[in-house]
Amino acid sequence: MLRFSTAGESHGESLIALVSGMPAGVPIDQNYVNRELWRRQQGYGRGGRMRIEQDSVHILSGVRHGHTIGSPIAIEIANRDWKNWTDILPVEAGDPEKHKAVASPRPGHADLAGALKYDFAEARYVLERASARESTARVAAGALAKLLLKELGIDVLSHVIRVGSTELQREAQWDEIVALYNKEEVMLGCVDADTEAKMKAEVDKALLTKDTIGGVFEVIVHGAPAGIGTYANWDERLDGALAQAVMSIQAIKAVEIGRGVTAAASLGSAVHDAIGYAAEGEAHGHTRFTRERNNAGGIEGGISNGEDVIVRGYLKPISTLRQPLASVRFDTREETKAAYERSDVCVVPAAGVVAESMVALAFARLLLEKSGGDSLRELKRNYDGYLEQIRKF
Repeated sequence: MLRFSTAGESHGESLIALVSGMPAGVPIDQNYVNRELWRRQQGYGRGGRMRIEQDSVHILSGVRHGHTIGSPIAIEIANRDWKNWTDILPVEAGDPEKHKAVASPRPGHADLAGALKYDFAEARYVLERASARESTARVAAGALAKLLLKELGIDVLSHVIRVGSTELQREAQWDEIVALYNKEEVMLGCVDADTEAKMKAEVDKALLTKDTIGGVFEVIVHGAPAGIGTYANWDERLDGALAQAVMSIQAIKAVEIGRGVTAAASLGSAVHDAIGYAAEGEAHGHTRFTRERNNAGGIEGGISNGEDVIVRGYLKPISTLRQPLASVRFDTREETKAAYERSDVCVVPAAGVVAESMVALAFARLLLEKSGGDSLRELKRNYDGYLEQIRKF
């Protein structure tokens, strides 16, 4: 089974990703992984931390001569900001006078709930692990899953469809999303220039008022075959795995598969994707079964149906405000303003990149469970045999 975990704190020495279950023989391009980390740092509305960190991976194990070797892969990403926090957050006892407390919890953040759960006197340790800085390690792990999927002809990308009240009013085409990925300058990750300009104006307004702003991104698994996931058990459904993976990202408050939100307010005849069958010699993706639309987001009954898998994440505004909301001091319980830590105004494009990684990891895990293989060659043999089976269906 493909598994991963992360370790590290926001202002600690480094972040760690540990990935196990990758077949041997998968080519690993470190430049590709580093560009994924770069993509996570981009976007209009990012804060000062992005000017400090220049994330790159240091692969410690599991990859030799440019290929996976079947053993666990350990990745380190150094925090350049650590030099400013060495005496504040030492591993050893250190000097308590140098500690930088989070004196009052921020509404919307994990500060208060985490302090209550772990019996902390204040929220510094909560902030350090709950911070979205942790998602850097997820992107590194997800890049490996994306490289594996690419070997099978499957790509995972994202784009932004809403910032604040400004929403993309049309379907994005796959080639537009690829063009967005290839850009060397990232604004708000929207495929439509006019809509993106309006999104930018919303971010500017939030910046002027010392506020933050959220939005919606869409992740697409392009080239996904039918048959990944199952209806047989509740915890093996593809839609459930994807929803949990995306919901686990910091600040995500809702997940949608396909047109799930609008479907809830529609009649069945307007929602379900009618099925056709292509002429002999023609194919639609990996099968001859066709759909004129994809409201289901490529998943029916917990199983991929051969259409692109589409997942949307709804991101709340970042909790740290430059004009803080009301809070209470941890030490005296007196009313005060919430603590402020250096933060962003808008992170919707970056969240989309993190979600790509989580979707890729979840999808690759279920694909490996179906097709198996300790090596890439064995996996491809099994996978190609399955594709041949569904082509002939």
